[in-house]
Amino acid sequence: MPKIKFPVELFIALRYLKSGKKGLFSLLTSLIAVGGTMLGTAALIITLAVMSGFQTDIRNKILGIQPHIIVMNNSGYYIEDVKDSEEKIKQNKEVSGTSPFIYRQAIIRSVDSSATLGLLIKAADLKKEQEITGLLDKAVDLNENFDGTLKNREIILGNELAKNLTLAAGDEVLLMFPSNFASVPKMYKFIVAAIIHSGMYDYDSSLGFIDIEAARDMFSLRDYASGISVRAVNFNKVENLAAQLQKDLGGSFLVRPWTELNRNLFAALKLEKTMMFLILGLIILVAAFNIISNLLLLSAQKFKEIGILSAIGYSRFQIAKIFFYEGFIIGALGAVLGILFGISVSLLLKYFDFFELPQGIYYVEKLPVAVLPQDIVLVSLCAFIITALAGLYPAYQVSKLDPLEAMRNG
Repeated sequence: MPKIKFPVELFIALRYLKSGKKGLFSLLTSLIAVGGTMLGTAALIITLAVMSGFQTDIRNKILGIQPHIIVMNNSGYYIEDVKDSEEKIKQNKEVSGTSPFIYRQAIIRSVDSSATLGLLIKAADLKKEQEITGLLDKAVDLNENFDGTLKNREIILGNELAKNLTLAAGDEVLLMFPSNFASVPKMYKFIVAAIIHSGMYDYDSSLGFIDIEAARDMFSLRDYASGISVRAVNFNKVENLAAQLQKDLGGSFLVRPWTELNRNLFAALKLEKTMMFLILGLIILVAAFNIISNLLLLSAQKFKEIGILSAIGYSRFQIAKIFFYEGFIIGALGAVLGILFGISVSLLLKYFDFFELPQGIYYVEKLPVAVLPQDIVLVSLCAFIITALAGLYPAYQVSKLDPLEAMRNG
């Protein structure tokens, strides 16, 4: 079995770090360098875990109420050939389900009070809608007569809207739809079949669901639809699927994936995550300067030893490698400790509710944490690269020392 060659320069660097004769100041700067690298790395991992948790949680909540892709008429009018359009969409193997829908603005009023609010009505087949978004999985209150299908005059409301109108499942409400051809809006009485909680305030406070056949009957729309909801096999590949559907359906249709519909929100989250990475990365950079100062101090302390190493045959490059290895070991130790500490704290935050977020202010009720492997790898690479680069300048300075002067004045 071949023996593993251990670089002698690395051996000398390790022996010096283990030595107790480095001096108090040198020991202190080494500890500060290790501690700074550790804290910077840990802070980065924890922050990225929280930011990734926010992104993942918000994405899941959006996809729990919004379809992966929406197909609409490019002219803004209703889709008339709904069945043919559905068949074209379903021919794509990346599509797992479709559901036609109708959007209408309305005003809702509780029968028992005079309170009124505006809302957006989405009319759809509840069975298909359940396959697309899992709508009923978010139900927090169900009417005792509700059998999982929306009847002609039943409605599903968001919990924030129901709370503002003091409604519960089984209560009666009035829906008023503005009409372009009459001064008096059309009014219909509905029974609240279920109340859902999606976790997204904008949806829970302004969205209602009714059966699509009831909407077509009320608005005399035959088999028309405002659009078609599409569920993809893989929601991470919706942009490619949307582009393919756009090509298949032609220019008379507008195909929009969920990433485009929520582009501003996720762009803001991504920018915030990037800026936090850059700001907290400065902590590691400060620790790198501590490593530089530690190595420069070492070169001054070990001036004579450097001369001795030169005298016994060590080249300037080999001596420089000793200092580089020492800087890398200090940085690597801090990075490894920081990674372990950051992952530990992130997992504690994930599985134990140390912080409760005020409801109604944030999209989430508790601090979301997602420890993503790619974030750990990114932080680790940055920490190791920065600390490795920190050892280059002191190593270069050592390589410039005159060995004869070191022997004479050391």
